[in-house]
Amino acid sequence: MPYHNPPSPQDEKPQRGSEALRGLAQAESLMQIALILPCALLIGWGVGWWIDQRFHSHWATLVGLILGLVSGMVSVVRMALAAGSRKGQR
Repeated sequence: MPYHNPPSPQDEKPQRGSEALRGLAQAESLMQIALILPCALLIGWGVGWWIDQRFHSHWATLVGLILGLVSGMVSVVRMALAAGSRKGQR
């Protein structure tokens, strides 16, 4: 593959809609952070409830809630750190 010189900053024209799209993409990633924890809790509760009903146990709902909380928090922290590093790159 032949080597192409990257365009110099003087050759680049400012794009009009790029700032608006960047802001919209950042808002979407922050909305994902807000929705991930309740969804993880709901899925953990649902799986635990199903296990309780299926195998006639009484502890799986609590374990499902705890696992959902932990997995949701891990995802939220990862996404927040990624959003913070992208913000620092600009």
